[in-house]
Amino acid sequence: MCDQRPNLLGSLVLLGFFIFFVNGEECSNSSSLIGHESEFKMLQHQLRGVFTVVDDCSFRVSRFDMLSGSDVHWWGAMSSGFENMTSDGFVISDQKLNQTFNNASFIVRLMGNVTWDKLGVVSVWDLPTASDFGHVLLLNATESAESPPSEGNDVAPGKSNNSEPFKAPTMFDNCKKLSDKYRLRWSLNAEKGYVDIGLEATTGLLNYMAFGWAKPNSTSNLMLNADVVVTGIREDGFPFADDFYITESSVCSVKEGTATGVCPDTVYEEADSVGSSVNNTKLVYGHRIDGVSFVRYRRPLNDSDNKFDFPVNSTENLTVIWALGVIKPPDVINPYYLPVNHGGVESENFGHFSLNLSDHVDECLGPLDAENKYDQDVIIADAHAPLVVTAGPSVHYPNPPNPSKVLYINKKEAPVLKVERGVPVKFSIEAGHDVSFYITSDFLGGNASLRNRTETIYAGGQETHGVLSSPLELVWAPNRNTPDQLYYHSIFQEKMGWKVQVVDGGLSDMYNNSVNLDDQQVKFFWTIVGDSISIAARGEKKSGYLAIGFGSEMTNSYAYVGWFDRNGTGHVNTYWIDGESASAVHPTTENMTYVRCKSEEGIITLEFTRPLKPSCSHRDRPECKNMIDPTTPLKVIWAMGAKWTDGQLTERNMHSVTSQRPVRVMLTRGSAEADQDLRPVLGVHGFMMFLAWGILLPGGILSARYLKHIKGDGWFKIHMYLQCSGLAIVFLGLLFAVAELNGFSFSSTHVKFGFTAIVLACAQPVNAWLRPAKPAQGELISSKRLIWEYSHSIIGQSAVVIGVVALFTGMKHLGERNGTENVDGLNLALGLWVFLCVVTVAYLEYRERRRRKARNLSRGNWVLGNVEEDDSIDLIDSRGGFRDKDDEDGNGGRMEIQLEPLK
Repeated sequence: MCDQRPNLLGSLVLLGFFIFFVNGEECSNSSSLIGHESEFKMLQHQLRGVFTVVDDCSFRVSRFDMLSGSDVHWWGAMSSGFENMTSDGFVISDQKLNQTFNNASFIVRLMGNVTWDKLGVVSVWDLPTASDFGHVLLLNATESAESPPSEGNDVAPGKSNNSEPFKAPTMFDNCKKLSDKYRLRWSLNAEKGYVDIGLEATTGLLNYMAFGWAKPNSTSNLMLNADVVVTGIREDGFPFADDFYITESSVCSVKEGTATGVCPDTVYEEADSVGSSVNNTKLVYGHRIDGVSFVRYRRPLNDSDNKFDFPVNSTENLTVIWALGVIKPPDVINPYYLPVNHGGVESENFGHFSLNLSDHVDECLGPLDAENKYDQDVIIADAHAPLVVTAGPSVHYPNPPNPSKVLYINKKEAPVLKVERGVPVKFSIEAGHDVSFYITSDFLGGNASLRNRTETIYAGGQETHGVLSSPLELVWAPNRNTPDQLYYHSIFQEKMGWKVQVVDGGLSDMYNNSVNLDDQQVKFFWTIVGDSISIAARGEKKSGYLAIGFGSEMTNSYAYVGWFDRNGTGHVNTYWIDGESASAVHPTTENMTYVRCKSEEGIITLEFTRPLKPSCSHRDRPECKNMIDPTTPLKVIWAMGAKWTDGQLTERNMHSVTSQRPVRVMLTRGSAEADQDLRPVLGVHGFMMFLAWGILLPGGILSARYLKHIKGDGWFKIHMYLQCSGLAIVFLGLLFAVAELNGFSFSSTHVKFGFTAIVLACAQPVNAWLRPAKPAQGELISSKRLIWEYSHSIIGQSAVVIGVVALFTGMKHLGERNGTENVDGLNLALGLWVFLCVVTVAYLEYRERRRRKARNLSRGNWVLGNVEEDDSIDLIDSRGGFRDKDDEDGNGGRMEIQLEPLK
């Protein structure tokens, strides 16, 4: 036991040191702020509460309400101005506030290096959005002039000054829950004879909140002859509170000098000149924040108007009524906001109960949480009308704190801008040369690099500024890869703009091309940009999953499957399929970006972007061979089924309906088109080109080469007829193809060879027309004639050779469209024909050379009339080239002399 005492003593000492270092030194009480109490000014997230300085290093928060944020901290600064809060503010406590608080109370300890003399403002601050949810001013600070003005009359209770703590107009002594979306708050001041009432509800912007006292001793139809106050928020965001009296359950109307219905007291006063009624309700404050309307007004307990306002005994149980509904704005006839019949269900939209103002009631646990928290004006971009961007004073900026000048679009202060993918947006920038407009991914704007953050700029920049007299036009075209949420701002100042919501337009707007696949049950969309292709597919009927594949059939195809899991999350998975069973479907890993899968009433749409040629380090992986060549047709198939999974697939995951045959999609054509079978017109094109390049044009060349030894000009006529016929058929075949395909693309190998052959063939008639004259008998051939003979021969023979190559590339093109099994026989027949032609030419050339040799041997035996020239210079025939027709008939030919016997 004695040996254990030193160990026990040492443990206690260590524990004492641990407690000392964890809790730090005991806080002193030297600050003049100790005991200072103030209420939080609500700016966002329905923040309410009471702030009390406890000692030099801590403060207490009580009755604290707040909706949760993303990364919320206690924040300090010397003043509540925008520049001071954003640039000079700092975190003052380690405590985070990333949760919803419901009437909470707790102690907050300051960081070790923070003292009260460094603080003029304590704020609840969201770091990612630089948002002030609410703050309190200490005694050594004042509200900045840059803060947005109060909404309502400037009579908020308990004004903040250097000696009196701030009393927030959103704080009350009592709160009663009228319904899930409507609350009544009040603070009674019986000594001064008034009650402050606050009405708050999660309701629409142009809806009213009504509360009042029923007619004393009334037991039925409590609305009739009731004294109520109708409150709400106007279109411009400012509050109103008017005293009403109810004579009928109808909208107020004045007929023949008599006012009936739910009318303001002042209307009755105007109708009854003898009356002395006035509007004794005094608006104190109002706002609309996070989708919650709040109005505070003051009502005297004993009103001098005994005709339309009832006296209220603060210690007596009295029947009160309430309602929520739509309000009718003023017009040229009616200058008042008039409530319309509330309708709805009792206890949700209207009701009554017994109220004693002296009772303490606290039924409101936590803040109201509206489904739609943003009421900013929404401007939908129109491709035909420019959006006018100007700058103006901040009145209702949605994300305080903010600079005194903010951006306006179409005269709306910092509206939410909604644009559609694929629809160009035109801006007319008139905000001044000190405001450079841009679209950015950064929430705050103002050049994120100055805050050591990165941003993506989608449009605009430092040079995008203009004035009213010389506006600058900016056109921005969001595409399918544009994020759903962006922001418009000035590049020189933070938080001048607001949000840009990018929504999907029609798929036809977001993609350049589209085509219906087989059976027209799936539509295929695509856009090629650089080295990548963006693809979308949309089913035309309900299904559990939608799959498209690249290939002639599901076997040996690359598949993309869009499906949804149990949580409703969309996925797009990729596979290589090498069989017909579920085990033959192998998952792959492709480099896909901007992947989306959505379902609208069971209709599935999948989208993704992928490179045309996958970049793979392991070429043996199946997906590495999944390359897309824009110059060749892409074979696309589809399938639908009831259920899919990313786990082990079974036969249950097999498709229930599928395409019957692939569709060939021409990717580079720019128009929506699919090819399913060999078109008859294209078949005629192929046959005509074979007839021209395989028979007629080669036949014309052979006639000029091997038929000149025949007497007369028959060879020349055959040559001309065959060449002209061949050219005519070539042009007809070309017109057939162009008309059927709506043009052609030079990216195709077949088109390149074919067009080259046609150009060379068309040069031959021009070449023949410009041929130099043939030299007279006995003269040497000129150099011009020699060059012409060489060029005419070479161009003609080259045209035929290239034309034959074009026939083979056309067969290859046909095979890519319809499958090699359909053209193998045609390829074999064409190859055999070319082979027979080559053998025939070889045989004719052999015969021609033997004939020349025999003629040369007999040239030493002179024959009367044999004046043939040496054919060694002839490149086309055995007698010196193309002979003129006149030479054949007389002048240059053989002279015949007839001898008759002497008598």
